[in-house]
Amino acid sequence: MSKSTFFTGQPILNQLLNLIDRSSVKTLARAGQHDRYYRYFDTYTHLVTMLYCVLNKCTSSREVVSGMQACCHKLQHTGIKKAPGRSTLCDANMKRSCKVFELIYEQLYRNYRHLLPDSRTGLQPKLYIADSSTITLFQQILKAPSPGKMNGKRKGGIKVHTLMDAANDVAIQINFTAASANDMTFLKEINLDAGSFIVFDKGYVDYSQYQRLDNEGVSFVTRQRKGASYTETGTNPISAEEMEAGVRADRMITLGTRTHRKKVKLKSRLITFFDREKSREFEFLTNNLTLSALEIADLYKKRWQIETLFKRIKQNFPLKYFLGDNENAIKIQIWCAFIADLLIKLVQAQLKKRWAFSNLSSIIRLHLMSYIHLFDFLNNPEKLSAPDSRSPQLKLGGLEIGFKT
Repeated sequence: MSKSTFFTGQPILNQLLNLIDRSSVKTLARAGQHDRYYRYFDTYTHLVTMLYCVLNKCTSSREVVSGMQACCHKLQHTGIKKAPGRSTLCDANMKRSCKVFELIYEQLYRNYRHLLPDSRTGLQPKLYIADSSTITLFQQILKAPSPGKMNGKRKGGIKVHTLMDAANDVAIQINFTAASANDMTFLKEINLDAGSFIVFDKGYVDYSQYQRLDNEGVSFVTRQRKGASYTETGTNPISAEEMEAGVRADRMITLGTRTHRKKVKLKSRLITFFDREKSREFEFLTNNLTLSALEIADLYKKRWQIETLFKRIKQNFPLKYFLGDNENAIKIQIWCAFIADLLIKLVQAQLKKRWAFSNLSSIIRLHLMSYIHLFDFLNNPEKLSAPDSRSPQLKLGGLEIGFKT
């Protein structure tokens, strides 16, 4: 075999962990007293263990523990002396608050968001997208997303409310509720800078929150619900180009209803748009009075980006099987999946060679504990296993096997 310079003194897992400041994790754990009752299995060790789980797609605590025990000599690079026991891991997932993992994710995003690619141009607004995704649970840990089946069997579900930065393609705010909870509650938790745009679907109907966003200088784009109460006050002209693209109407309206005992009268626009590809007509509601109707329709089309984020998380990380049957353990595993997603996005952004996220995740999983320089290998993966064409012999187990030519 030809010589390679890709080998390094640290496994790929540790190269990913180098992006996380260990001292900062200890500071967060100390501030919240998350290590108070643990002698060896501190927050950082817990984080490493759960990242090993989600990156390696482990489906049970036995897989995690046995896998880490099999490569215990490599764990020393990560600062872990020995693999945790199953009972220790399950106990920590149940008792250590998931809040510390949320803080780790937020700190990681703040430290490295400047390295994430920004797909905006100088003329485009700062765009955020809000939506939720339900993860079905096989036990009724949280309220079921439906009334249940005729045979009386019910499944639990957790709803992951997410706010993402459309330019960076990562989540920046995550809340959890029962699957049966209304999406409107998440809208109250969102606070954006003036001049920002936020896109969400018609499940977030709360006129008082629309008014709050408007007062804070934030433009929203959503879909109008059937039967919504409003007063039409005028119309805006439509250009021939917009008419050709599918814009049918651009009306000025005033939203008016009593929500949370407060009278809301918000000046808005109701844009009717016909999508020829889907042969469907949509009504978009926005408080922005400066962008064209076609630009508003294009902004709403970007909402599909958050659906791609949910698909990416669910396909590449184990969110069908959880290492605990309690709410805290489920939230910890979801937070670690988002941490792993952010780490891989950071790697993807720094590579010269273009990789699809799913392929990159698979390569990292297959070589997670290999002593390979991650960036050199991903930028030129063919170089590692290129055979020496000058020799017809292969070495296997110390024996030279010759092939007749």
